[in-house]
Amino acid sequence: EEILLVLGTAGVAFLTSTPWIAAAVVALFAIVTVSYRQTVREYPNGGGAYIVAHENVSPNAGLVAGSSLMIDYVLTVSVSIAAGVYAMYSAVHSLKPHRVEIALAFVLFITLMNLRGVKESGTFFAIPTYGFVAGIVVMLGVGFVRIATGAHLVAATSKDVLPVEHHVMGLATVFLLLRAFSSGCTALTGVEAISNGVPAFKKPQAENAAKTLLMMAALSVTMFAGITALAIKIHVHAHEGMEQSVVAQIASAVFGAKSLGFYYIQIFTAAILILAANTAYQDFPRLASILAEDRYLPRQLHNRGDRLVFSNGVVLLASFASLLIVLFDAEVTRLIQLYIVGVFVSFTLSQIGMVRHWNTKLREDPDADRGAINRSKALNSLGAAATAVVLVIVLYSKFAHGAYIVVIAVPLLFLLMKGINRHYVRVAKELRLASTRPVLPARNHAVVLVSQLHNPTLRALNYAKSIHPHTLTALYVEVDPEDTRKLVADWDAAGIDVDLKVVASPFREVTKPVLDYVRRLRQTGGDRDVVTVIIPEYVVGKWWEQLLHNQSALRIKAFLLFQPGVMVTSVPWHLSTAPEPEEPTADPPGVPAGPVKPPA
Repeated sequence: EEILLVLGTAGVAFLTSTPWIAAAVVALFAIVTVSYRQTVREYPNGGGAYIVAHENVSPNAGLVAGSSLMIDYVLTVSVSIAAGVYAMYSAVHSLKPHRVEIALAFVLFITLMNLRGVKESGTFFAIPTYGFVAGIVVMLGVGFVRIATGAHLVAATSKDVLPVEHHVMGLATVFLLLRAFSSGCTALTGVEAISNGVPAFKKPQAENAAKTLLMMAALSVTMFAGITALAIKIHVHAHEGMEQSVVAQIASAVFGAKSLGFYYIQIFTAAILILAANTAYQDFPRLASILAEDRYLPRQLHNRGDRLVFSNGVVLLASFASLLIVLFDAEVTRLIQLYIVGVFVSFTLSQIGMVRHWNTKLREDPDADRGAINRSKALNSLGAAATAVVLVIVLYSKFAHGAYIVVIAVPLLFLLMKGINRHYVRVAKELRLASTRPVLPARNHAVVLVSQLHNPTLRALNYAKSIHPHTLTALYVEVDPEDTRKLVADWDAAGIDVDLKVVASPFREVTKPVLDYVRRLRQTGGDRDVVTVIIPEYVVGKWWEQLLHNQSALRIKAFLLFQPGVMVTSVPWHLSTAPEPEEPTADPPGVPAGPVKPPA
């Protein structure tokens, strides 16, 4: 469809180039498939282009490949679901105004399915796949048989006059053909996914992944070539704003408009396009987990949920894909201009990495089968050259049409991940165990924050005494002089043997006076002195009850966290609505007294 859309902007005459462009896409598909089968067999632990480029080219090259793939996985979700919704309103035109809402609903549905776990979602998503393949094969078979037996099949748009947007000649013709070719190359976007997901296959994993890759390529090429040939034969015209997709026009011509066969094709086309997003849902979280393990992304992305799913990665992918769907109004033609740039960056870096991998093997393994390795090296060299050329074509032809967004986004994500890595390296260096005995604090100054005299305050004071600080102060921030007089009177009447320190707050603000007092206390002590701020808090039982109380304790704790030499302790007071504590299942282990010594 995208090939026909691009060629159609220059007039009907240019549609005769469609078979040649389709043939070039098929040839590229074959080259990439054969070369990626080498990658799958050599890297059975997955990771795809990121791992191959990281290990064989350089860590930065791996990071560029990883950045490109992550952006492209987000685009896979948004483009696939937008295309699926397009297939839906090709059959039911009244759905078109609601395409954004429908697309977002499908993102939510697939997200929830993936959060349930791989096994459950895999079984569910297999049904539309088989249904779609069977439907397309039957449609192609019936269509070509009817044409061979003399039936006159004509698409509903065959008489449409294509609005000519560009009068092209000379070099402009070459540019138009290259742009149409780059749009057709979206057919290759599923190849990388298998190399990323090898660990998800049954054993022998690498061999099963290689077989699946070959089967996928055979099915894709057959359907792609068949749909292209039938579209040309029945004179399908494509232009922006048309009500029916190319596949819908073919199904309508083959089976009849509004027939059972037409609706079958549309239902399964919509299903397979929407569920094609599941590829990204499998591989984006897995790639994010690998990058997080290498300390290029937040560690939370490496954690699995209770169903052994990388839940944080799934949610992150859904969020970014939803944002793109809203920003681009769920229009496939606008979204697809951003697509495949990242895929061909990763293709090229992966194939270059494989060539260097074979060179290393030839150099370091004298017993290796040099003939087999040289053949594999030749295949990957051809793949690297082909994908590099296509990458240049894609960048050249799509840059002004939206690809510039990805060209900007990939370096930004690369720099972000480098910054995250520098942070983790710096933190690890600072947290490394020292070889000398840790120095104990010289003195501990305890400060109990007081809002009024009640049971939580008394518990906090008793706790403060139990840790035996060198000094103990009760700190009250005055926002109302009348409240202060009442508190001082109650304090004296209760005979509490802790000094009550009152600090004024002219602007009725609590946090800043507490911070200023703690800073002054730190400055008057030595470098080895610490301040322990003890905050009495009461615990409610219902989430909505928490909304009824101010959050001054949370604010104070958040600011004190950044003060060096300051410890913060919360002393909870559980109200009657708070949940009862669970009974312990076993006695807690004993803890040795005294300072913890570092390992020898």
